[in-house]
Amino acid sequence: MTRNPAPRHPTARHPLALRDFRLLFLGRTVSTLGDAVVPAALAIAITRATGSSAALALVLGCAMVPRLLLLPFGGVAGDRLDPRLVALTTDLLRAATQLLVGLELLGARPDLTHIAVASAAGGLASAFAMPTTSPLVRAAVPTEHRLRANSLLGSATSAARLGGPALAGLLVYTAGPGWAFVADGVSFLLSAALLTRVRLAPARDPIAAAGARPLRRDLAEGWREVRARDWYWTSLVAHGAWNGASAVALTLGPLIAATRLGGDGVWVAVTQAGAVGLLLGSVAAGRLRPRRPVLVGNLALALYGLPLLALAVPAPAPVTVAAYGVAMAGLGFLNPVWETVVQEEFPPQVLARVTSYDWLLSLAAAPLGYVLAPLAADAWGSRAPLLAAAALVTLACVGTAAVPGVRRLGAAPEAVGPAAAERPPVPVDS
Repeated sequence: MTRNPAPRHPTARHPLALRDFRLLFLGRTVSTLGDAVVPAALAIAITRATGSSAALALVLGCAMVPRLLLLPFGGVAGDRLDPRLVALTTDLLRAATQLLVGLELLGARPDLTHIAVASAAGGLASAFAMPTTSPLVRAAVPTEHRLRANSLLGSATSAARLGGPALAGLLVYTAGPGWAFVADGVSFLLSAALLTRVRLAPARDPIAAAGARPLRRDLAEGWREVRARDWYWTSLVAHGAWNGASAVALTLGPLIAATRLGGDGVWVAVTQAGAVGLLLGSVAAGRLRPRRPVLVGNLALALYGLPLLALAVPAPAPVTVAAYGVAMAGLGFLNPVWETVVQEEFPPQVLARVTSYDWLLSLAAAPLGYVLAPLAADAWGSRAPLLAAAALVTLACVGTAAVPGVRRLGAAPEAVGPAAAERPPVPVDS
């Protein structure tokens, strides 16, 4: 296995002092901000053009289905090929699809078929792009800086989610929704341009380097790596439960806020509190050093039961808003910690594949919640699915504490090494 080249700044005390990570960080931040603008702009654009919620569902489905079906193959590509090249290629493809949608919407009569096809192509590209981030971070950042690097990426994503809707509104109501897609396309072009300057040595699998292997074998090998670690697959089940429960809250919450908590503005406050919590949790992850990172992260994720209970009661609006902010802070804390542990515990030549299985389970659980929540609410009222989701996410996340691997997994990687010399680690244990 080819080892990564020595960092360009071996004495640097911050990940952004490392040239390759700095370029990667800037590229991911720009493209994430561009992507954060799209959901609101897409909803407004399709509604204006067709007046049909079914049309919006069709476009969203065209993006989601290829992403789900092709994620494992994207993981194989990220491990077989240079992940930088895969990420660069997918950035260019996503730039093209977003620019095409933007131009279509800027026309007098946008064609829904063209938009749906472009969305499907974008979903395909994202299936190959998503598993590349972890291998790129692992190759660009030495062990002692990796938690902080993942925290920075998480913070940038959270900040983009916080500012994206406001930027979308500005673009939609001043220039039109088509320009939001043009801006997203340009963001992917900028990201691709930055990736061309990244110089990383990809990890090579000696067996794969000796000759082509059947695709099925690569997929099975990635799945074996997942199954071989009890801390990983049980946590994936818990994370899937979180995504399903989140879909229940996002489906039923807006109506509860509008009819029982004081109006639509309450739901806006809930989502903004969630974005702020996500950002604060990501920042905290870069400073705290859990002795048992997966255990603490999963327990933080269990906090999502709080807003579900608040919506089920329903609690007063300020309590619901605060509960959602706290819950999303738990997610913001988990994400960088989880990424860092996975980057350290898996061999680099399988990292993209195991990451793709993580994404697959997470993304597949959300549509299930979107489908079941309204059906259950129609049958038994909104309280029943909200309470069931709260119980499920709490039990699934807290239940991982019973798994030996979750309890045994040791200190987070940055708890030792040069970065730890900057300040004493803050133990977070339970």
